[in-house]
Amino acid sequence: MVDDPIDEPVDDDPIDTADLPPDDSLGDDEATHRGAFGEFGGSTGGLIERTFRERIVLVGVSLGGQDPDETDASLDELALLVDTAGADAIDRVVQRRVSPDPATFIGSGKAKEIREIAELHDADTVVFDDELSPAQQFNLEKILGRSALDRTAVILDIFAQNASTQEGKAQVELAQLRYRLPRLRGSGGRLSQQGGGIGTRGPGETQLEVDRRRLVRRVHKLEADLRKVQAHRETQSKARSRTRNHAVALVGYTNAGKSSILNVMTESDVLVEDRLFATLDATTRRLSLPGGENVFATDTVGFVRKLPHQLVSAFKTTLDVVRDADLLIHVIDGSGPDPEGCIDAVHGVLEEIGAGDVPELKVFNKSDLGNGSTVLADSYEGSVSVSAHTGDGIEELIEAIGDRVRTMTETADLLVPWDRGDILAAVHREGQVLSETAGDTGMSIRARLEPASLGALREYLVTADGPKE
Repeated sequence: MVDDPIDEPVDDDPIDTADLPPDDSLGDDEATHRGAFGEFGGSTGGLIERTFRERIVLVGVSLGGQDPDETDASLDELALLVDTAGADAIDRVVQRRVSPDPATFIGSGKAKEIREIAELHDADTVVFDDELSPAQQFNLEKILGRSALDRTAVILDIFAQNASTQEGKAQVELAQLRYRLPRLRGSGGRLSQQGGGIGTRGPGETQLEVDRRRLVRRVHKLEADLRKVQAHRETQSKARSRTRNHAVALVGYTNAGKSSILNVMTESDVLVEDRLFATLDATTRRLSLPGGENVFATDTVGFVRKLPHQLVSAFKTTLDVVRDADLLIHVIDGSGPDPEGCIDAVHGVLEEIGAGDVPELKVFNKSDLGNGSTVLADSYEGSVSVSAHTGDGIEELIEAIGDRVRTMTETADLLVPWDRGDILAAVHREGQVLSETAGDTGMSIRARLEPASLGALREYLVTADGPKE
């Protein structure tokens, strides 16, 4: 069957997809999303109405030679995202296509079929598992007679609910605006020129242009604010680097248990909830290792399949913590249905943010929910199986972190004269002392030290064995 071409006008503005808008600018008869973002903002609302549980129809498309099982798994995750956003997935539709339809992504014939299904279930919204272009979304809403959202919109809605700090709210609002700006449309009188009269004659300015300019101005303001936050974070990073303490970042799929593991390792009280994207803001705690070293451990935002590019860009200041870390603690839910897929999704995001080359320690969590974590840990050399719930394996994890951190240091022998107590104190402060022997002329010390520290102590250096194997 060949889908009939849609005769609706395609509204593809030549605007960078890195900018976006709210539907407040639409007329009441064309506003497609009931969630309120405030006036050209995004800090308090969402794309899914939460005064009641919306009824949602999910749509997934297997393109080309894509495995249908992958599409089903992705739809399962989309159903969890919809539930987290505060709605109910009541049915799902799966289609196979060689390539997306430029006008409607699924073809007008399939869109009409989905409209019948949505009317049968009295659905409020249709959510697509793939990102829709502004033109596709516009055309689909005309055919479906209801809101058409994509996975990106659902994730943005969840982030809008969970953002708590000023930085988090600014990052989410920026991502929302970048998503909505190319979807900004005017209607009816809203597009007419400004009224005539003395001083107002001329080409005038449409309401659409006014709204777009205000949105762009807001985007620039948020970007400037986040650049200040990034500069402050870089200052903090430099201060930490002067302490000679290494930085480790906990990364992984959302709801894998990163915050729980950080709490157990550092005896802290970072927010822990059994839901997607409970953590949006980076949280850093000091972790003491068995060898006496201290490292800074940072909990980060969870990743997900098809993580929107707007979020990756907006959360750059937070994700810089991952890129600048000395070691990544990659937490994986060993009891999940597709751990390997989650690992691949996380690696994809790490590559996108420039952290693909950072050393990684895999940690398979939730060993108390079956033997999946243990089996996976055995298949990945150097990985660890733990349970943040019971504490099993946490000591082994801390030891593994210590071993990995120590591979970043060099073992050296030094002879420190008796009259240089300041140097002796510096060795203890900046490295791990393995042995001390009192001699006639001074203290013979064998210690693990950072290359920078070794450079400062080179006149007291006797031998250097190089990096620890």
